[in-house]
Formats: sequence, structure tokens, C-alpha cells
Amino acid sequence: MDPFHAKLVAAATGSTLTALTMTPFDVVKTRLQTQPPKRQPLFPKPPPNTCCQPSNAASCVRNMSSLARPLVTGDIVCLWDQGVFKTQRVNGFYDAVRHVWRAEGLPGLWKGAGTSLIIGVPSSTAYILTYDYLLNTALPPLVPAQSLIPLVSGILARSSIATLTSPLELIRTNLQSTPPSSNNPHTLRSVLSSVRGLVRSQGPLSLWRGLGPTLWRDVPFSGFYWASYEATKKAFSNRGYEGASVAFLSGAISGTSAALVTSPFDTLKTRRQALIMTSTASDLTRTFPLLLRIIQSEGASALFAGIGPRMAKIAPACGIMITCYEGIGKYLSQP
Repeated sequence: MDPFHAKLVAAATGSTLTALTMTPFDVVKTRLQTQPPKRQPLFPKPPPNTCCQPSNAASCVRNMSSLARPLVTGDIVCLWDQGVFKTQRVNGFYDAVRHVWRAEGLPGLWKGAGTSLIIGVPSSTAYILTYDYLLNTALPPLVPAQSLIPLVSGILARSSIATLTSPLELIRTNLQSTPPSSNNPHTLRSVLSSVRGLVRSQGPLSLWRGLGPTLWRDVPFSGFYWASYEATKKAFSNRGYEGASVAFLSGAISGTSAALVTSPFDTLKTRRQALIMTSTASDLTRTFPLLLRIIQSEGASALFAGIGPRMAKIAPACGIMITCYEGIGKYLSQP
């Protein structure tokens, strides 16, 4: 197989494995990042054997609610507990996993997996192939400092791909948020219907809302990640260590470090894309007013909501992706 097709197959394989295995972390992260602030009062504790919803609601809500599509003015978290819905705040990664499992079952943790495959596989494949082309072909004659080439390649590749796929990311974020009611499940069809309404009311450019925080998150992440990855892999190579394990470890270390630095922008991106189709206050859908609102009402620590599942996802995801790309690509390109 010629080198380009070998890299294409390798990148697609890595993207598919990453999307299938990491979707639960994305779901939990999205729920944690769109949860009401701690100081915001939750819906009053329901009496025994009643649902945690207003009396005029048609039926109980079998899900965790979020800022994305609230059922009532005061956002709540509904749990299914021995035939009764109760209100309870989700605290941390494992608590969120347990609640999603109990409220929505195992499929709830893979909500949006199909959309992740449709969105993630092409975008991740295009991203890593673009990075590879810039790193090895386009930029070496243009950038005199060779040590800067991975940094510049990562920034340019991520900027272009993130801009192109921003509308699809908006769809995935809203799909992974909570359904408004049991009679109107939050499916891909309902999300697409909401997107069409958004375009009709606010124009096509509304699909790119959230691109600013996305670029603030992804561009530094990508530049930092690739510069760190190439440096870490070179350091291992100088000590005589090479192969798939080195690629995995280098990718995991670099991805974890980059995720820690860019987590606040990930929270802003998720909040803005989740709120855009339901918020009536225009300032909530703007990046800096939303940033100030979060800091004032919830504290700076809220910007790191969901950092647990994000770190838990990115370390293996980066390792899997780069290991597949380098390992499978090298294997398939052999004569």
C-alpha cells in the first residue's frame, strides 16, 4: 500500500477506536459542565413516591437535566431510584457515571456515539493527515527553526479543521445533553430540528457560535500537544526506546498536559454550544459575558468542571490515536 493510503487507513482506524471507546467520557464531561451552579437552588425535594417535576408536567423525566434544555426555570437532576424520581446534584466523575447509568441505562453513556463517528472520524482523520503534510512537506522549507515546525503544524491543522467542523460539533454537544421530556426524546432528529429552527431565526452563521472558545481550546492544545509529543518521543529515542509503547506513552503524556492547560476553554465551549438554542438572554451566548457570568456566579473553579472525565479521556485517546497512526501506517506501508 502506498504511504498516503496507509496513513489514511491508519488515521481512520485510530479515529474510529477513539470515538467508540471515549464517548462515555464525553457524555459525562458534557453533563458536568452544563450542571447548575452549587449555589443555585435545586428543585425542592419531592415528597415520597412523587416525581421531581412541576405538577403540570405531563410525565416524569428519566434523565439528568442540564443547562442545555431545562424542563423548569430552576434546573434539576432527576434520578430513578426504586421506582421513584428524586432530585440530587451530581458530584464528580464516578458519581455522574453512576447517575447516568441508573437514569438512562448503559446506552445513555454512549449517547451521541453514532454522531461522534460521523463527526469525529472524518475530522480527526483530516486533522492528523493535515498535520503530517505540514510537518513533513509544506513547512520545513518555510520555517527556519525546525523545533517550531510541530508547534506551527499543529496550530494550522487544528485551526482549519475546527473551523470546518464547528457546526457538527454544535450538533454533537446538544445531542449529548439531556432530553427535555420522556415524550420528546433528545434524538438526532430532534436536535437537527432545533438546528434548522436556529438557522431560520438567527441565520447560518449561528452554527459557528462556540467557534471562538473552541479555537481558544483546540489551537493552544494542538500546538502544545504536538510540540510536546515530538520532544517526548525524541527524548525516548535518544535513550534507545522506540515503538508503539513509546508512541502511546508520549501521546498520553502530551495530551494530559495540554488538556490541563486548556480545560477552562473546553467548559466555555460546551456551555455556549449547549445554551445557544434555548437561552433567551443574548449575553449568555457570547463568550466573554458567559465567562464573567460563570466566574461571578459559580467561581473560577467552575471553569474546570468535567476536568476528571476530560483528562481520563484524553490520555488514552491521544495514545490510541497516535499509536494506530504510526503503528498501522508503518505496517501497511511496508513492501
